[in-house]
Amino acid sequence: MSNTHALTRGLAGAAAAGLVIGLLVTAPAHAGEPSTGPAATSVADIDKGGAGQGRSVATSLLAAGPQITRSEVIRRAASWVGLGLDYSWNNTYQGYRTDCSGFASMAWRLGTPGLDTTSFVPGGVASWIGKSDLKPGDALLNDAAGAGGHIAIFAGWTDSSKTSYDAYEFTGSGVHHRKIPYPYFSGYGTFKPVRNNSIVDDAAGAGPDNVGIYRASTGEFHQRYDNGTLVKVPWGETGDLPVAANWDGGGPDNVGIFRPSTGEFHLRYDNGSIAKVSWGTSGDLPVSANWDGAGPDNLGIFRPSTGEFHLRMDNGSLTTIAWGESGDLPVAGNWDGGAAGNVGIFRPSTGEFHLRMDNGSLTKISWGTSGDLPVSANWDGAGPDNIGIFRPSTGEFHLRMDNGTLTKVSWGDTGDLPVSGNWDAGN
Repeated sequence: MSNTHALTRGLAGAAAAGLVIGLLVTAPAHAGEPSTGPAATSVADIDKGGAGQGRSVATSLLAAGPQITRSEVIRRAASWVGLGLDYSWNNTYQGYRTDCSGFASMAWRLGTPGLDTTSFVPGGVASWIGKSDLKPGDALLNDAAGAGGHIAIFAGWTDSSKTSYDAYEFTGSGVHHRKIPYPYFSGYGTFKPVRNNSIVDDAAGAGPDNVGIYRASTGEFHQRYDNGTLVKVPWGETGDLPVAANWDGGGPDNVGIFRPSTGEFHLRYDNGSIAKVSWGTSGDLPVSANWDGAGPDNLGIFRPSTGEFHLRMDNGSLTTIAWGESGDLPVAGNWDGGAAGNVGIFRPSTGEFHLRMDNGSLTKISWGTSGDLPVSANWDGAGPDNIGIFRPSTGEFHLRMDNGTLTKVSWGDTGDLPVSGNWDAGN
């Protein structure tokens, strides 16, 4: 797995909630998962298509864009969602025009301020492709000029019928991540699939992440592979708390345990060797992610008594982040698509995840209920990391995808603690 994709794995330290579950019995039930009924009409529901574009940068400067992976395109597109950017032909953000084509230029990491819809293909930056060729990071393009043109970044098919797709687009009401009928909403012109000529597929290991459990009664990790098979890894003993990430910076993700009795992490490497790291103390809950955005993943702890995360950097230094309070359960992931991983908490009393972005802002997501144990990883293999819960009462994972949909996976039993990672490196 590439380091750029394997930013935040495992994060099952949050499952240490098994030790504090007694604190949760009085919390009210909360129906945190999305309704299957129709959504209320919003501005985003009725705002579609282009809303005009600014002037394109000279295409001669962009005929060969920089190489970029599909997962990076999706991460970049997702990074503008929720920022409250206003559509403008003239204004810029991060150097790119805040219109549909400026947004696509940003996602593809082209030169600033970006091309317009008439220039992507004639300028040699992109080429027309067929519907069957579409992959995440490609786009649906209406190459008309001005307000008649529009472009949406393709993030994947919503189901096997291929009649609709998951996409990122900038319309007059802002940046949206939503389901779009193929090729686009009717009445907004002719849209065709297009591909950035410099895009490359992600390396093996950049596929979706997998669920797993740690069975304390046997000291075993039970990992679920992409094809549904089971792999058991003996590691740890009664009283240990599970954690997982890419400790050695290559190949599949690795398992580990936090031993409260000694305040040590015991991390297992690809070759089966062990690394011991002293970090934390009894009462702490383990967590992991790539806190500094480079090299292997890092470990950390959440200290419920102070509501603080204590994160260990590559050089062994400490970063402390105040986030959460007593009774919260820790989780971590790359919520905003930036280089570094982020912290978060699951609050059983409200059935909410409180996720911290790179800029310190808060995103709340209702998902789960009292008695659930939090987990996170990149379930759909694209865009930011996703949240989920393990429900011990049913032995099921309830995983939230980028578009807010629910995927259930039966894996584990009562008494197990959840963990996650890319166990099979996408193979």
